[in-house]
Amino acid sequence: MSGQVIVLLKHWLRYAWASPTSVLGLLFASVLLLTGASARTVDGVLEVSDGWLANKLTRISGFAALTLGHVVLGHSAECLRRLRAHEHVHVRQAERWGLFFVPAYLLAGVWQWMRGRHIYDDNPFELEAFAAESAQCTADEM
Repeated sequence: MSGQVIVLLKHWLRYAWASPTSVLGLLFASVLLLTGASARTVDGVLEVSDGWLANKLTRISGFAALTLGHVVLGHSAECLRRLRAHEHVHVRQAERWGLFFVPAYLLAGVWQWMRGRHIYDDNPFELEAFAAESAQCTADEM
């Protein structure tokens, strides 16, 4: 096989492995789209934002974005632009963990909570994403 075929095959295998989580993301995206959200694709990731339900969920939860496989749900397009480096780390994590991503993420948070740490801020999945976000901010400032 040529090198290009192998690269393409690896690319599609990552999408297939992450697809159980992406399907969940597509279900949520469909609901947001029905409530006025808009969608765009950035670097192979579907980003869905805006609309009254997305805004309400942000106010209720305090979270500006949520990544499920190759789908990122967010408060606004501008918010997703600012958080893209962070959220795309979660896309890569879903590609690595596949259908185990959501349970592993939740268990990692519970484990931190059981150890007296913060369920979100100390979650190893989030720490990796925070590091990428920080690196992107530093690069943007240079």
